[in-house]
Amino acid sequence: MIKLYDYADKPGQWAVSIARPGYPYIVISAFITFVFALLGLTILALTGIFITLFILYFFRDPDRVTPSDPKAIISPADGKVILAEDIDDNPYLEGPCKRISVFMNVFNVHVNRNPCDGKIVETFYQPGKFFSANLDKAAMSNEHNAIVIDSLKGKRLCVVQIAGLIARRIICNLQPGDDVKKGARFGMICFGSRLDIYLPDSCLLNVQVGEKVLAGTSILAFFQK
Repeated sequence: MIKLYDYADKPGQWAVSIARPGYPYIVISAFITFVFALLGLTILALTGIFITLFILYFFRDPDRVTPSDPKAIISPADGKVILAEDIDDNPYLEGPCKRISVFMNVFNVHVNRNPCDGKIVETFYQPGKFFSANLDKAAMSNEHNAIVIDSLKGKRLCVVQIAGLIARRIICNLQPGDDVKKGARFGMICFGSRLDIYLPDSCLLNVQVGEKVLAGTSILAFFQK
């Protein structure tokens, strides 16, 4: 039987695990809350419990099943599509291409996943400002990290992790030369952000502005012959 969906990463032991970058935040918040409780500072302790629970919620990392269609390009992020457009030029791919932008608010899962099978050609980090990630100027002005991928379909694409207004940490575990699997985890952006994906002009878009998508599961576009 042909599988329509499969796990890119081995499923965890728990229904919802916690992303490793969240551990320090959780430990610090829980420790401060414990100190408040020992000192009898009830209001501060209750506030600390709420903050700790929110941090746990923010860094949740659920397992995802990924479409097996080799032509499918998968969303690298959870969130809302705020751009789906044709552009004439960009700093990452040669010539005209398509750009899809996914905005992640603080309530979305922030773990990022590979959009296709392939090999990492280049990664480059650019320091910058911290405008609200849903603004168009954030794409080039904000701190960002670009990942260029040669897909197994012979097409090149680029994923750009963009910091937001309160995001201050971009995490990427990929290096040039790495082989990547569609739907597998590769990093995250902490506390609200945006992710842009630049696709070959020949790709067929499968989403519209305003749609909500899930990393590793939702199909953004299809490679064409």
